[in-house]
Amino acid sequence: MLSAGGSAAVDDHRLPGDMASGVADEPQDRSDFVMGPVVSGAQFEKIQALIQKGIDEGATLVAGGTGRPDGLEKGYYVKPTVFARVTNAMTVAREEIFGPVVTILGYDSVDHAVEIANDTEYGLAGYVAGADLEQACAVARRIRAGWVAINDAFDFGCPFGGYEQSGNGREWGEFGFHDYLETNDTPYMPEAASSG
Repeated sequence: MLSAGGSAAVDDHRLPGDMASGVADEPQDRSDFVMGPVVSGAQFEKIQALIQKGIDEGATLVAGGTGRPDGLEKGYYVKPTVFARVTNAMTVAREEIFGPVVTILGYDSVDHAVEIANDTEYGLAGYVAGADLEQACAVARRIRAGWVAINDAFDFGCPFGGYEQSGNGREWGEFGFHDYLETNDTPYMPEAASSG
């Protein structure tokens, strides 16, 4: 699976007709379930509008949807939402939603998957999963994103930041310090100094 900006490309675009049976809207045991609210009312409304846009544009709603999860009437809680049968022309595939929304896009080949991943004006992060690590690394190198993780790898020592409209600059790791440094260059010509 490849993912960037809340979208995922899966290796079989012929998804089963009833995917909802494999996705739980509400976990049976909530003791280890952690999903906090989004940051603000404005973000909550933006996510709700994007979820509705996905429905309106014809994406298949597999789980979640608009509104708050049952039992959470207060706060900016968003139902974890999954869309299938999404095309890269749909708004939910093109926008950075920054909420618990996943869009699933099918692809026919690795080249097609990379084309989908790079067909964006954003590029914050991408993900590649695969049993063949060498192939996964080769695919990751082709994705235009500031950070591409392979098989759920995560390291705060690696620089993190986006490409294109996902931002400029990096956080974390050595490159995270560069924005806080001031560089002073002092060029000189030794022979000019001695001719005095």
